[in-house]
Amino acid sequence: MDTASVDKQINDYLPILSKRQKKAVLMVVKTFAEELENTEYNEEFKKELDSRFDEYKNGGKLISEANVNRRINRAISNRKKK
Repeated sequence: MDTASVDKQINDYLPILSKRQKKAVLMVVKTFAEELENTEYNEEFKKELDSRFDEYKNGGKLISEANVNRRINRAISNRKKK
């Protein structure tokens, strides 16, 4: 499901929620936003990101989004089978 579809569904449901339900949704959204704001990368992770970016700039092998999604779906599928 793409982001535009999710956004549309959220907007479609909001008008039918009660005030109490809307406040609950707002609390959840604020919590997610605060988690994102408080995310800090440690030095080891930053070095890994820099290393991978340098590899990319120097012609390193890239994986397409479609390939990544296939790999993720395969991993999830295999995990469910266990």
